[in-house]
Amino acid sequence: MAESKDFGVRRLENIKRNGALLESLGVNEQAKAIHDSRPIEPAKKKRKIEKTKLNLPPSRASARIASASSRPIYDEDVLTHAIVTTKQTKSTSSKKGTSASKTKLEETRDIRPEIPTKDLGELQASWTSWTPTAPPPTRDEEGVFHFPSHPDFTPNKSPEEVLREGCFGGSYFRPLYSKKLSITISNDWEELPPSWTTNLNVPTYLTSPSYEPEMNKFHVTCGQSIEEWEAAGWINHDFDVRGWFQWYCRFFMGRRCADDERQVGRWRKCVGRTGRWRRMLLKKYVSAGVREVVDDGAEDGQEEVSPVMHQTCHHWAFMVTQEVLDEYWRTGK
Repeated sequence: MAESKDFGVRRLENIKRNGALLESLGVNEQAKAIHDSRPIEPAKKKRKIEKTKLNLPPSRASARIASASSRPIYDEDVLTHAIVTTKQTKSTSSKKGTSASKTKLEETRDIRPEIPTKDLGELQASWTSWTPTAPPPTRDEEGVFHFPSHPDFTPNKSPEEVLREGCFGGSYFRPLYSKKLSITISNDWEELPPSWTTNLNVPTYLTSPSYEPEMNKFHVTCGQSIEEWEAAGWINHDFDVRGWFQWYCRFFMGRRCADDERQVGRWRKCVGRTGRWRRMLLKKYVSAGVREVVDDGAEDGQEEVSPVMHQTCHHWAFMVTQEVLDEYWRTGK
């Protein structure tokens, strides 16, 4: 019990120290600038303004949600079964005992040790004992972030924007029991810069015990649970027990670690310039003949283009913008 108490004290001291470092590096100041300086555009036909969700409930009910499974699942990796299962079943190989879906599953697995390389006490301490070493990213006129240490990593959503707009059914930072570690991880959202969560309804948007699709930006369920990814061996406990998005939060705050190349590589394969989900979503726009970016489909009469794919990309800190869609219509890339 004393050891657990000591760890809690050390954790709070580490969070406080990191907060001071983030302040000195300008991360908090830049986050506030990003939040305060986003332009408010006049509404246009078939195009909606992106909205930052705070304590407000969803503006509409969805027939799609009413018919969907209530099973709590969370998007955490490239294998979003809600999208690929049907598509891959059609391409099943005629050869006995083989299938295209099985091949794709094997191709996209991360091969890694299934257990951490540190003892539990050292491991827990390492999650908060890191210090920021990189400057805040810059953001260009099209909203794309640029990190000097990783020029090929170019998301266009900050962690704060992903959280405020609605992601992971409001449950990403819920208390999480790790079967690999035999402990429950909780309250780690507190390490986020205060500006990211100011006026945000934490129990609704971060720590909800149940997955609520209507809390997502596109009001749909997608992906698998963190527990399922842990069971598959795809969580690197040495760094981020909750997976890719937790890595992104810490990377954005200035942490650099040995897992960065792997995580940036996963992002590129999912939503980078030639990423799988990005290309599939843009192809759907073209095949549907839609030239205007669809937001969350709340506007009456607006045609929806794969809300599940949109939500998946959003979880990976990427949103289709009008510039991206226009370029794809022109070049197919």
